[in-house]
Amino acid sequence: MVILPNDLNEAAIQAIAATKAALADGQTRIQVEIKIPEIKIQPVARQFILDGFGDLGSNLRVFFPDAGSAALARRDWGETPFAIRGISDVNAAIQDDDATFIFVEPSAVEVMEVEKLCTQAGDRPVILLNPQLEDVSIIGIGYAGRQLRDRFLSTLESCYYLRPIDNTAAIFRAYPESWQAWLETEGTYNKIADFPERPSSEAIDKVFLTTGDSEGSERPARGGFLTGLQRFFNALSS
Repeated sequence: MVILPNDLNEAAIQAIAATKAALADGQTRIQVEIKIPEIKIQPVARQFILDGFGDLGSNLRVFFPDAGSAALARRDWGETPFAIRGISDVNAAIQDDDATFIFVEPSAVEVMEVEKLCTQAGDRPVILLNPQLEDVSIIGIGYAGRQLRDRFLSTLESCYYLRPIDNTAAIFRAYPESWQAWLETEGTYNKIADFPERPSSEAIDKVFLTTGDSEGSERPARGGFLTGLQRFFNALSS
């Protein structure tokens, strides 16, 4: 069983393993989500891409949301055997010899361009690292937004997911294992529930409320959400 990582290095290693397991099972539209706002995506992306997929060489293509972030990666990562582009770069078009595509932290602003490039990629694997594609204020809640979700966003498989909740809890998934709820007791995180699919907020609330009642303890207050994020991040980084 894969357990919660001790630090971001371990999280990246787990994410690589989960992604490769999903690819081996024929998944071609994959999300990796490390949902901790304090982390900077560049070092995480560097480890995930270079250690996990650098051996693909020139057959790998990496996309950042814009030319500036792509240029920053090229500067910080040094010479790489694969292309690093901004999503809207004039030379960002998919090439015939491109075998795998990784999008780093694309936002809802770029969602249509991401969908277009994924369509061009066809059956070739596409990996989205920390995507932020579902901003309702941008993609909308009406017919067009629903179409986009049904046509594209719903096709993405979240193969690695790590998100702290409140002060002492986390939701975790590492493909091919189930979605899991973890709770801290006496300084240690323990798995308290499995879900067959990504749990809704109602399902998450229910499992933690039930666990708190059975243990005779109080549910961590929702008012401490940001404090919990920082606490969990500090625990991962220690």
